[in-house]
Amino acid sequence: MGSSEHRGCHLAWEVSGEGPPVLLVQGVGAPGATWRPQVEALQAGWRCLRFDNRGLGASQPAGAAISVEQMAEDALALMDAQGWDSAHLVGHSLGGLVVQHLALVARARARSLALLCTFARGREVTRLTPRMLWLGTRARVGTRGMRRRAFLELILPPELLRGADRDALAARLGSVFGRDLADQPPVVGAQLEALGRYDATPRLGELAGLPTLVVSAAHDPIARPALGRALAAGIPGARYVELPAASHAVPVHDPARVNALLLEHLRAAAAAEPPSPSAAVTSSA
Repeated sequence: MGSSEHRGCHLAWEVSGEGPPVLLVQGVGAPGATWRPQVEALQAGWRCLRFDNRGLGASQPAGAAISVEQMAEDALALMDAQGWDSAHLVGHSLGGLVVQHLALVARARARSLALLCTFARGREVTRLTPRMLWLGTRARVGTRGMRRRAFLELILPPELLRGADRDALAARLGSVFGRDLADQPPVVGAQLEALGRYDATPRLGELAGLPTLVVSAAHDPIARPALGRALAAGIPGARYVELPAASHAVPVHDPARVNALLLEHLRAAAAAEPPSPSAAVTSSA
């Protein structure tokens, strides 16, 4: 674990494992610790870097204004701090926008993309549908118990919630998120505004040739599967997978399926990489 100063923020990060580098960027209101199920599966063969986005968790103070572009710059600064010239990029929700932007502005730094429960155009998500208005309102008003249970409906599939002890489930997920699910971190509003301003759609074609996996969850009310399909269609050669019986927090509520896809994707991307000049010299010798 460590902290790196960048643009007025002490960015808190953690690195685990050995092997090719993997950078993981989380979504709105979620600290880097929520990648723990993925890190536990990857760290035997991959060196994983996760961090709290500026203004969230231990990455304080926020310093520079919150934007997707700034968060991508933060991610690049942390790669620099590790001495990584490139990495496999994994992003969830808002983090998916961050790694898309990183790959667009610094293509040589990206070995591959894994885009989980995400999209290319943020305003498609911030535009309120009747369902999101209902769920979002219930997650912010009422008793603490009501707010926790509404938040669960935002991020978990109905199959998992059916018959579950929702209070116990909220307590368990609260330990993963590092907070009571009845409360939202102050930075969430700024993150949502940043998300709504960003649109990678016109530039997705520039990511052609970069090994890309797009994963959507069938019951996700936030990053709806239609948005995932549009994202994958915009990136030539991208692979699209839609997970049934899953919702927005699928990396947490069903990590086995997500981890299997990530491992398959990372291994295929690594196998497709050209050998380094030093490796070629050794082979020829």
